[in-house]
Amino acid sequence: MASTLDGLKILAKLEELHAYSHQATHHFPKYERHVLCADIRHRCQSMLHLAVRAAKKYHKKTTLQDLDIEVEMMRSLVRQAHRMRYINDHRYEVWSRHIDEVGRMVGGWIQSSKSTG
Repeated sequence: MASTLDGLKILAKLEELHAYSHQATHHFPKYERHVLCADIRHRCQSMLHLAVRAAKKYHKKTTLQDLDIEVEMMRSLVRQAHRMRYINDHRYEVWSRHIDEVGRMVGGWIQSSKSTG
């Protein structure tokens, strides 16, 4: 029961991250909208998909590891956007906080799944 509730909380946070990502990428240069923006959108969708999948599965280990990898890839893409000056320092900090919060939730979910099975 606890993992289902955790899954619902993380889904809400992932939806917030997705909304913020959409808002932030809207200000990227036009030529990046089909490359970096598309990759960021794809990562957001992938994280949502993996979170739903993990919430529904009995054995969650590999799905949660895949979700953790997607979070790290998202961090990398946001760092790249900041390095290329597509986002300012403030937007980078806010976006990173969203990603960090999701990362902590995924880490906690991984730890709780280890202790239960």
